[in-house]
Amino acid sequence: MASSKKVRELQKRREEIQLGGGEKAIQKQVAMGKMTARERIIELLDNGSFNEYDLFVEHDARDFGMEQKKLHGDGVVTGTGTVGGKPVCIFAQDFTVAGGSLGSMHARKITKIMDHSLKMRMPLIGINDSGGARIQEGVNSLAGYGEIFFRNTLASGVIPQISVILGPCAGGAVYSPALTDFVFVVDNISKMFITGPEVIKTVLGEDISMEELGGARVHSEMTGNAHFFAESEAECFEQIKMLLSYIPWSNSAERVQKEVVEPRKEFNINRIVPADKRMPYDVRDVIRSVSDDSAFLEVQENWAANIVIGFGRINGKTVGYVANQPKVLAGVLDVDSSDKSARFIRYCDAFNIPIVTLVDLPGYLPGVDQEHAGVIRHGAKVLYAYSEATVPKITVILRKAYGGGYIAMNSRHLRADFVFAWPDAEVAVMGPEGAANIIFRKEIATAEDPDKVRKEKVDEYIEKFANPYVAAAKGFIDSVIEPKETRNVLKHALEVSGNKEIGMPKKKHGIPPF
Repeated sequence: MASSKKVRELQKRREEIQLGGGEKAIQKQVAMGKMTARERIIELLDNGSFNEYDLFVEHDARDFGMEQKKLHGDGVVTGTGTVGGKPVCIFAQDFTVAGGSLGSMHARKITKIMDHSLKMRMPLIGINDSGGARIQEGVNSLAGYGEIFFRNTLASGVIPQISVILGPCAGGAVYSPALTDFVFVVDNISKMFITGPEVIKTVLGEDISMEELGGARVHSEMTGNAHFFAESEAECFEQIKMLLSYIPWSNSAERVQKEVVEPRKEFNINRIVPADKRMPYDVRDVIRSVSDDSAFLEVQENWAANIVIGFGRINGKTVGYVANQPKVLAGVLDVDSSDKSARFIRYCDAFNIPIVTLVDLPGYLPGVDQEHAGVIRHGAKVLYAYSEATVPKITVILRKAYGGGYIAMNSRHLRADFVFAWPDAEVAVMGPEGAANIIFRKEIATAEDPDKVRKEKVDEYIEKFANPYVAAAKGFIDSVIEPKETRNVLKHALEVSGNKEIGMPKKKHGIPPF
């Protein structure tokens, strides 16, 4: 049994180290509206579940006076705990200790808990709050980042990796979050950028604030680097808990079966989609009308809003939704929405989450800007992601499915397991008006009443081509269904495709259009 003296010594050491950079540094952290590293971990994890490791690790730098500095815990807190009763690995950079800067031992603590998470098949949560590389340690600091990046890549598709930006994340440090599955940011607290405002002003002469350069709103609305945006740290932690309630703990873990709760009555699927195909609506209401308890966790809500992605449950089990959003750009696919959907499809496939695709789009967005931005290359990512995915893939065509957009949105031709369509759905090379204007151009131009003839030809085109029955006659659509049948049809399709097996050509890996 340990002597009381040794126990007191241990307690004293713990208390000293757990103070991080000291009371003044903590007060400064609080004044910025930020929690301390340990407070963040305790707030996120289940009560009393945190077990800290490597508390007594010290840096080993000996240059520029570093040998005389004592950096408690070397500026990062690591350990394990539980969220919702299930174990996770976690680290949180401590900005009160040398600005949370990353040195070799700091990095070694992080890579150690990363190795643990991969070995034990547990989610990894990283809370980033750091000024970047520790300059005094030179290349050793850069080597530390490299080791982290390598492990991010190794764990990708095996365990969920979650990055939380709660302070600055600058320079090379930003690439670790970019390699993880989900990035969370908080307004007025999160900062991500490669080059700081000072350098930009010196080199380019441009005066810009940190918030304008790489604040939370920039990355959730403009760059797409962030997947969830919160107004406060507390809200952010609740978002993380919600996400973890949907996703499997690893790529070999079974999806958790939850209690089945029918959709709420206010989401009446028969009243959501207007009969007039030119009228917009919110596709999220369709998602809620078929999801258990009408619950839907949207991912990247503020970026590329013409596509909607996120998690819900059908019959008690998680599914991933990919849906065109008619109320934004008519739901077209463009550069950003293609990237957004393709990455989400690959995440769902990696973690064996079935994909439900809701289709209503006029195609890919035309225009010089899109062509020059590489819409061909980016648009191909959607085709690749759906074609490569082997999880159950179910598609419902709600309204319009034109041209390349029809093919890209998990069509039968990309090996969807089931494709359904509502009676008003239009499946065609292009919209009836445009098609009629091309096919019957001469007849319309020479008619005594061009408008009347145009309308007749549009109706003729719709009757012959722009309806679900032509595609159904070819077997490209499995069934034309009433809107009210959608949830039950999805439940059955997911059930019968749950044990699907599919053979793929033997290869090291494919080459997506990155």
